[in-house]
Amino acid sequence: MTTTTTNAKHSKLSTVLRVTSGNFLEMFDFFLYGFYASYISKTFFPSDNEFVSLILTFGTFGAGFLMRPLGAIILGSYIDRVGRRQGLIVTLAIMAIGTLLIAFVPGYATIGVAAPILVLTGRLLQGFSAGVELGGVSVYLAEMATPGNKGFYVSWQSASQQAAIMASALIGYLVSQSLSPVQISDWGWRIPFFIGCMIVPAIFIIRRSLQETDEFLARKRHPSFGEIMSSIAQNWKIVVAGMMMVVMTTVSFYLITVYTPTFGKNVLKLSASDSLIVTFCVGLSNFCWLPIMGALSDRVGRRPVLVAFTLLTLLTAYPVMSWLVSDISFKNLLITELWLSFLYASYNGAAVVALTEVMPAHVRTVGFSLAYSLATAIFGGFTPLVSTWLIETSGDKAAPGYWMSFAAVCGLLATLVLYRGKSAAATVSPTA
Repeated sequence: MTTTTTNAKHSKLSTVLRVTSGNFLEMFDFFLYGFYASYISKTFFPSDNEFVSLILTFGTFGAGFLMRPLGAIILGSYIDRVGRRQGLIVTLAIMAIGTLLIAFVPGYATIGVAAPILVLTGRLLQGFSAGVELGGVSVYLAEMATPGNKGFYVSWQSASQQAAIMASALIGYLVSQSLSPVQISDWGWRIPFFIGCMIVPAIFIIRRSLQETDEFLARKRHPSFGEIMSSIAQNWKIVVAGMMMVVMTTVSFYLITVYTPTFGKNVLKLSASDSLIVTFCVGLSNFCWLPIMGALSDRVGRRPVLVAFTLLTLLTAYPVMSWLVSDISFKNLLITELWLSFLYASYNGAAVVALTEVMPAHVRTVGFSLAYSLATAIFGGFTPLVSTWLIETSGDKAAPGYWMSFAAVCGLLATLVLYRGKSAAATVSPTA
């Protein structure tokens, strides 16, 4: 009995690692784009005005998120029809093509306007793939989880992204220590992207070894594309509420990870190394808190966790940012980011699994992915751009705290709507 139990646990762990590998690649590339934004802007979007150049770069970053709803609908319905395993292999292939474009396209000085167009194409392909990557992985983990542990299992989807953040921050730190600023600006910023391209084949092999989930195989009939779209239209209120719940997750995530290196270097005028060390610590903090809070939501319910941390974010996001900019230092940036990390990870640990539970089972992937991608496309993906614009127009370096507070309001209202009439400790039924 003990041997059987041990083998089962190893099998579950192996499955979690295999299914989340694509998430690792997605966030590895996304974070690199945010950290090297200033170098990418000089390479592909040269301008005499640094603000304009950065806005164009972050605009291209955000444009990828506009493709997410389309990817959610097309690829999400594909996964709900043909299966989780096959769909996740397809999303990885599309994502890899986008990564290759960004890594190898020559700069504006070499091929002119074709350079930013090709980079934009790469971002659009990444966004199209990412539109369903997170939803496909989350649904897979929810369907293979042991009873009473869905929150814990699904949290590893987000935790895998934190591992990517730590890996990319570490590589970026080594590059910054090994090369001069001129070398990094000219060609060194591409090195981490090349590494991302090199790990694609390994992740593809890993994904191919996945097994289809028992829950999907147990269904005698799978809906057509038309039936999926009809069901989504009938359940549009759940999709919209789910989108609002995810706003808190996606805004806070991109604020404390992708935007942090640019914020630390360009706004606070700290060194690139300091910003990378802080970002590494944020990734480590997220990695630790996500499964803990996912497991906590399994015990006390999703609603108490979601309500508590949206309120805490609303009360503290701007004040802690204001405290940071009034006394700028590496230590204070680290303290601020770790606090915001705790808020994000605690909320997200319950929010992602909640989203898998509120969606009808037969359209779970497309419903989850559409809600998540809409939140990311409209709000989260443009967090670096919005933060840059808020600081520039208001003159307040703490202004990104307002954006995170707004996201918390969205999350709180959505939670109250989705859990209306349910007991405080309730967890939505997976078949709701």
